[in-house]
Parts: sequence; structure tokens; C-alpha cells
Amino acid sequence: MFKTSSLSVIKAACTLAVAMNVCAVAAAQDIKIGFNSDMSATGAADFGVSALEGARQAAADLNATGGVLGRQVVIVERDDVGSPPKSIQNTNELVDNVKVDALLGGVNSGNMLAWLHIVEDKKIPTISPVATATAITTRYASAPQNYIFRVSMADRDQLALLVAYAAKASKNHKIALITDTTGYGQQGAKDATEILAMHGLKPVDAEKFGPTDTDMTSQLNKIRDSGADTLIVYALADSNAHVMRSLEQINYSPVVLGSWANLSPPYLRIAGPDLAKKMIFTASITQDSSAKAKALYDALVKKNGSVPTYVMAAHAYDSVKILAAAMTQAKSVDGEKVQQALENLKSVDGVIKTYQMPFTHQDHEALAAKDFRLVRWDGGKIVSVRDDVTQSITPADIKE
Repeated sequence: MFKTSSLSVIKAACTLAVAMNVCAVAAAQDIKIGFNSDMSATGAADFGVSALEGARQAAADLNATGGVLGRQVVIVERDDVGSPPKSIQNTNELVDNVKVDALLGGVNSGNMLAWLHIVEDKKIPTISPVATATAITTRYASAPQNYIFRVSMADRDQLALLVAYAAKASKNHKIALITDTTGYGQQGAKDATEILAMHGLKPVDAEKFGPTDTDMTSQLNKIRDSGADTLIVYALADSNAHVMRSLEQINYSPVVLGSWANLSPPYLRIAGPDLAKKMIFTASITQDSSAKAKALYDALVKKNGSVPTYVMAAHAYDSVKILAAAMTQAKSVDGEKVQQALENLKSVDGVIKTYQMPFTHQDHEALAAKDFRLVRWDGGKIVSVRDDVTQSITPADIKE
């Protein structure tokens, strides 16, 4: 009896060990793509939540057709709660402990810039699907291999389109700027000023406000006194909404232009639907811009109930598809081989567009100003702006 019982225990233990080993091997064979972003703490958290949903949907679609290199694709997410130290900690854990094969960056440029050295040093191919700071893709441009790529709307490119519109929309050629005092706002002011100069223009006034300010009437009165009939605003969503409310307070109605930060629901919530629709801003896609765009939107809504910011989901979706294409072309998940494949991809069928050679050794930006559109809020949805000005803008008008 004792011997039989002991044998049963041994057999059970062996079966469990074999099962655990099989599970461990299976897990090791998954292709792991890390996702490190704020998803809970700041006004940009909606962007992170939406990007994660898009990345997961891309993985699900790839896995439904056999995965990549015969392996399943898994998205491993970490919330950086809007904190650079936490974002660095997350990156170290994803790279050293989880052993991710590639990484998607977060929504905050400052956070991403804080940990780029880690993935560059460890040779982890990384794509930014949201963060827009120019330095993200250029910091290691002179390195033998730059592991940082982007499928997003770089600030400079957004401003190139906004200024092209402003230059044509302004009837008196008086264009003003109002930006927050963060690095985001001040870099935007610098880029806008430089691009205006390419059009033979300079701001008639350039005002600033603090990132937590809610009353910008003083600055806007000065802008009104300058005679500006067109205003470029560069700040995050909640601040942009307060600019719109301050404009209403002083009964001043210039043409107002802004960045894709206004895609975030806090802009609509704080400004209200009537004021919100008065700002024109940049985007790369809308949920109804193509059959593919609508199919992705419908899939995300069916799975998650809603999509806070569809554009970010689309960017992350395409980022995962591009990484998968590079791994397939490289026939490997080795970082160096995937990096080389990313710089030599022929064509990738995405939702935003079909990417023909999205990257080169010199250029790690998959999207440019020519890929963007101007949109506004209308009826709680993002819709494309189709007016006389947008129809008249040509590639030659977009100066960078």
C-alpha cells in the first residue's frame, strides 16, 4: 500500500513537473512586446489606455492568423503613472526580467526620453506610437544603429501643417501664439516661430501660461490688442479647453489651431461641445476615414465597450504590425536583425496607411506632415475639416 501510494505521488509530481516545463517553454516561445505608458495618472492617460487597446488588437489579429514566425505575440504592459522614475523602473523590468523582444513607448515624451538609453544600450527595437518630441528619434541618429523609431505625429510636423493653414486662413497676416510653460509648450512655440519665418511671417504676439492655470484672459487680451485674427495654441488638452473658455469670456473669436492633444476627452469635457468644435487641430486618422479604420474601431468597441482616443489605438496597432513585419523579414527576434529589417522594410499594410519603406537609416519617422489631416470635435466625434483653406493647401505650402 505504501509503495503504491508513493508511486502515485511520484507520478503526479512528474506529471506536474512536465506540465510546468511545457508551460515554461511555451511562455518562452511567445514574442513579447512591452508597453510602458501612463494609463491612470495624468490628463494623457486616456491616450495610454487607447494605445494599449490598439496594441492588444494587433496582437490578437496576428495570432488569429498564426502569429509571427509561428509564435504567439503577447503585449506586456506597465503603467508608469506619469512619473519618469517609474517609467525607468518599468523599462528595466521589461528588458531585464520579462525579456521583451521589442518595446512600445508611452504617451509622455519626457518619460520616454528618460529611458531611451536603456533600450539603445540593450539593443531593443522600440517604437513610439504616441510621444511626439523630436529628440525621441534623433537622440541616437549618429549611432551605428539607432533602435528608436516612431509611428506618431512629431511636433514639428504637426506645426508645419498648422502654420500652413494659419498662413492661408489669416486675412491680415497677423498670427499669434499662446503656449504653456512646459517643455512641450515651449518647444512648440520655438518650432512654430521658426516655421512661420519660412512663410515670411512672425508672431505678432507670443504669450505663455502655467500648466495648471485656468484663466488666460489677461494673455488673450494682449493677443486681441495685437490685432491677431489667427491663434496657435500649444498645450495639453485641459489647458486648451481653458483657453477656449477664456476666449469666450472676452468675446474674442480668432481662428484657433492646436495639436492632436485636443483629441483627449478632457478637452471636450471642459470646453463643452459648442466651444470644443471651434478649435481645429491635427490628427492622422478618424474612425470613419476608411473601411480599415472603421473595422478597427468596431473591433475595439466590441471588445472594450469604448475607445477613449481612437487615433492612439490606430497608431499602436500599426506599430505592432510594423514590428511583426520586421521580425518576419528578419526571420528572427534578435534586436540587431530586427533593427536592420525596420530600416529596410518594403511595404506594411496598416490602418492609417500602407507604409512603403516606412523607415530608412537616416529617417526613423513613419509618418510626416503629408500624412496628417485637420479635424475638429463635432457631436462628440472627431470629424475631418473640409473647408476652402484645407482644400487649397498643397505640399509646397507645408514647410519644415
